[in-house]
Amino acid sequence: MLLKNLLNNVPKEYENVEIKGITADSRKVSEGFAYICIVGAVNDGHNFALSAKEKGAAVIIAERATDSGIDVIVPDTHAAHAVMSANWFGNPAKQLKLIGITGTNGKTSVTYMLKSILEEAGEKVGLIGTIQNMIGDEVIKTERTTPSCYELNELFRIMVDKGCTSAVMEVSSHALDQKRVYNIDFEVAIFTNLTQDHLDYHITMENYMEAKKKLFSMCKNAVINGDDAWADKISKGLTCNVVTVSAEKDATYKAENIEYRADGVSFTLSGEKEKLPLTMSTGGRFTVYNTMSAAVAALHFGIDSETVIKALCGSDGIKGRAEVVKNPFDFTVIIDYAHTPDGIENILNTFSELKKGRLIILFGCGGDRDKTKRPIMGEIAAEKADFLIVTSDNPRTEEPSSIIDDILVGVKKHSTPYTVIENRVEAIRYAIMNARKDDIIVLAGKGHETYQILADRTIHLDEREVVDEAVKERQGK
Repeated sequence: MLLKNLLNNVPKEYENVEIKGITADSRKVSEGFAYICIVGAVNDGHNFALSAKEKGAAVIIAERATDSGIDVIVPDTHAAHAVMSANWFGNPAKQLKLIGITGTNGKTSVTYMLKSILEEAGEKVGLIGTIQNMIGDEVIKTERTTPSCYELNELFRIMVDKGCTSAVMEVSSHALDQKRVYNIDFEVAIFTNLTQDHLDYHITMENYMEAKKKLFSMCKNAVINGDDAWADKISKGLTCNVVTVSAEKDATYKAENIEYRADGVSFTLSGEKEKLPLTMSTGGRFTVYNTMSAAVAALHFGIDSETVIKALCGSDGIKGRAEVVKNPFDFTVIIDYAHTPDGIENILNTFSELKKGRLIILFGCGGDRDKTKRPIMGEIAAEKADFLIVTSDNPRTEEPSSIIDDILVGVKKHSTPYTVIENRVEAIRYAIMNARKDDIIVLAGKGHETYQILADRTIHLDEREVVDEAVKERQGK
């Protein structure tokens, strides 16, 4: 493809340069490639321009001059990468109706709910998210919430070629800040909530909020959780159609007659014209908000209310989100992805209303990530639960014991009994072997993940399997 067909305002001497591939990774450069110099949080792609030229790059897309002699200077290489990726794959996003979901918690649940609704309406749906990417029923593994702009457009291309008419995707703050979804139009965008996370990257909550807000400059309709503390700042100045959802105050759509049960929650979603009776198989207040967001987004996507009700009420729940792991004993085991202060608080609030015995939480915090949330999570867990098992999550390059020490600073602000078991498998085994009648055990942090990231390797760790083995041991099998 000619460079002028990939990028606007190309200098005349480069317009007809034939490009055989594009990449922002100098290690992937081959003969005839366009290499794009991305300035990242750790590395500056401009420093690898000469290496890219030596490997055969036909042109270097840069924000400043390099010594390559084949520079095309652009104002923003992140934006250029997004535009070139879209053009390379024939702008497939323009052939799909898109819904984007952003927020600290709830993105995955809302994404799967929407996929079910759109499929019930007869659409073939693509999904891009934390657990996996999907094209209809086909599953494609994913390594991060929002892929790079090249990978994203490649996915869109495959979706279109395989007959997808719409796609639902989680949109992370990193992706928005790094312009991975630059120049993509969304039919509907959803804001679920904003609580402390990723401050290792964004530094402040204001920066984090501003990154999330960028999604709503790219959509026709915005669905905003009006009960979130950041809702007004997210909504301020938006030029798209804005609707709000709420369980507490006046809003465009409100949850009424909420009934929480051990096996789920029921409520009526009331709007100006609609009243949707909804019964979900996952419990808790967060389920109410997730369901409202999905339902309202679907309505503004053009789906009728009967289809929305049928799809949502027929759902079996989502792996790793308040997932009940069946066992033969008289205690309950829950696996949940809660890995933020708000996530821990929500899951514990949900099951504290239902408990007859102790509410036990097993959790840790990720290494090489926001350290400031560790004592906060410890304090919330100690305040809300009856017993704590503090363990490892994904320690990465940090010492697990050091991460645990940070958590314990918050735990020790309360008198709640706790134990520390660094090895997560042993910690789960301890929880199962010591559970009492009517206890509720929440295994928090891993959710859908079936691995654990250590300093030198990634190991298999599926908590369902660990629970099953511990149950068998307790049975004496």
